[in-house]
Amino acid sequence: MKKRILSGIFITQLLFTTGFAQTAKQFKPADFADENRKAKLQAAMPIVEDLYKAYALKNHFPAYAFAIVLDGELLFQKTGGWANIEEKIPANNETMFRIASMSKSFTTMAILQLRDAGKLKLDDPVDQYIPGMKGQVLTKDGAPITIRHLMSHQGGFPEDNPWGDRQLDDSEADLIALIEKGLSFSNTTGAYYEYSNLGFAMLGYIIHQVSGLTYDAYIKQTILDPLGMQHTTYEYSAIPKENLAKGYRTIKGNWVNVPLLKDGIYGAMGGMITSIADFAKYVSLHQAAWPERNEAENKVIKRSTVREMHQPYTFINLNPNYQFPSGKKLATTSSYSYGLNWMHDAEGKTSIGHSGGLPGFGSNWRFLPEYGLGVIFFANHTYAPTSSMNLIVLDTLVQIAKLQPRMVSVSPILEQRQKELVQIIPSWEKIPAIFAENFFDDYLIDELKSEAKQMFEQAGTIKSVGKMIAENQLRGYCILEGSKQNLKLSFTLSPENPALIQEYHLDVIR
Repeated sequence: MKKRILSGIFITQLLFTTGFAQTAKQFKPADFADENRKAKLQAAMPIVEDLYKAYALKNHFPAYAFAIVLDGELLFQKTGGWANIEEKIPANNETMFRIASMSKSFTTMAILQLRDAGKLKLDDPVDQYIPGMKGQVLTKDGAPITIRHLMSHQGGFPEDNPWGDRQLDDSEADLIALIEKGLSFSNTTGAYYEYSNLGFAMLGYIIHQVSGLTYDAYIKQTILDPLGMQHTTYEYSAIPKENLAKGYRTIKGNWVNVPLLKDGIYGAMGGMITSIADFAKYVSLHQAAWPERNEAENKVIKRSTVREMHQPYTFINLNPNYQFPSGKKLATTSSYSYGLNWMHDAEGKTSIGHSGGLPGFGSNWRFLPEYGLGVIFFANHTYAPTSSMNLIVLDTLVQIAKLQPRMVSVSPILEQRQKELVQIIPSWEKIPAIFAENFFDDYLIDELKSEAKQMFEQAGTIKSVGKMIAENQLRGYCILEGSKQNLKLSFTLSPENPALIQEYHLDVIR
């Protein structure tokens, strides 16, 4: 029997009958293919609860609280243990934990709000707002320290967790006196990543100088209140005793209370006190920044600005043999964003969040932007190691629920070019003006015809033309289902308007 190669016209008819020849569809948000993802995750919550509970017991946490946030919704939360050991007050959903350096992204969000309002620039030198910083760098050829340097830990200051954690209640006057006395530097400005709590205290001071409100008052007015985080505060004395988690450390197997420090200028780096339910609203704000879309903005901050916070700015490390807490080994790379940590693994998953640690407390939150999934974990034990369990839970949930990343929406121009391209293959005759000027220099017409003929013969009868799968708004592919083998048709469009085909590939899927 003679092999039949479908004509471009017949392929186009398939395209229409399968519903993928829309040319007037408006841009819409990317979405998830699995409509049952919420139910699958809810079914996994008993496993998650057991994981956190066992981990808390193993690590001797007095109390703990955790939550799963999906697509902006607080899907599940749970607490356990003692918020106040001396008075036998158990932790509950209203219990407030100090979250230490998880506070940092609120400070950078406040700075970005002020930038968006035109009240400062990220590349403004810090000495514009703190005159005592003028000329303070490691070497004479060092660049002046900017706000951006402080936000991404490139100010040249030494890592200062042990010291910085004890400065929480210092006043603004204490900070200025420290600066004017002269600071010690470990690195050249902008050359290296080194974690600096001092730098974030300076950001808190700058917020006050620019806005006229102390950093905590500004954050409350512009972030906490609009989000409905009505219980969140920086001052522990404002919290009712029955709702406040006291901090503890372990000495000779016994829990010993670590007194809370009052709110001061270093609270900008680690002083926030919040509940799981309140913090989930903040996680939702970050989740809602994805995907990019045309709908109205929220009242807190532009989605593009939140996405700006999610980009890697300062390289931290590349670990080719990173071992996840579950034992899985996978290459990862890590960077610091603006008040957030960014990690990308060899499976293509990007996660964003931040840990927090202080005498008496440990915390972590992390979310997967492309999966709409986030986790939060608080504990009232000194430097409680919470980040590893959150990584385990995220990985477990993705596997158990078989979650897939968000699908990128197919733009009208991709669908149009798909329709037009399948009309001319495999014959490559009567070519319309849909190709960029480079195309036929890079792809010789005789070779295009020969390659297409050979591949369509290998594929056999073309049964259907699959949906266009977008990698972005100007790049994608579709599958041509053959009776013998399938073909993958992929192409990339140019930046012209209208966009034209600049790159093309036809491959047999073996």
